[in-house]
Amino acid sequence: MQFDDVILGRRSIRGYKPDPVPKALIAEIIGLAMRAPSSMNTQPWNFYVITGEPLDRIRAGNTERMAAGIPQSREFRTGQAFAGKHRDRQVGVAKQLFSAMGIERDNKDKRQDWVLRGFRQFDAPVCVIITYDRVLDGSDDTPFDCGAVATALVNAAWSRGLGAVINSQGIMQSPVVREHAGIADDQVIMKSIALGWPDETFPANAVVSERKSVEEATVFVGFDN
Repeated sequence: MQFDDVILGRRSIRGYKPDPVPKALIAEIIGLAMRAPSSMNTQPWNFYVITGEPLDRIRAGNTERMAAGIPQSREFRTGQAFAGKHRDRQVGVAKQLFSAMGIERDNKDKRQDWVLRGFRQFDAPVCVIITYDRVLDGSDDTPFDCGAVATALVNAAWSRGLGAVINSQGIMQSPVVREHAGIADDQVIMKSIALGWPDETFPANAVVSERKSVEEATVFVGFDN
């Protein structure tokens, strides 16, 4: 794919084929992603790539604990709930997804099932957990750098025909993730990425989220026109 095709064509994938993804292909994608920039070349990121039974155990533990009302234990700060225009955008994409999936506003069962899909990593055959070195905890540059490598990873995956969605639901119960992914104590869990071959029959996969315009997002200074 050409660069523009990847950037303009990529979309978040929330429905996957069960087909396995070759380990060598994932390693190739991660290798590409790690060309992302980082502050002073610190490269704070590490990757735990999970599939098969360990991933099934994470899915089960995550959903069971959340359904039981156990408070989430996400390790990276969550911040305040979105408000104003940011909340509007959050609601907007939810409306797009629910419309595509035929989930009515008052259908609590279907809405709950959709939430649980997130805790199950959208039933993708692979989950990539991005962590960072604990000695860097508290640095604002570190999560910025992890965001850069996550973006590079999903774009690299798309260029190879794979789909992905960056999410936090799959790591809400960090003790479960740590146990079954074998995450070292010197690592902080940052984000998870569901990864696999897109199921083109899954309605939500056709959703293209809206973007604000360049004019709305950008201030040009010192230009003649």
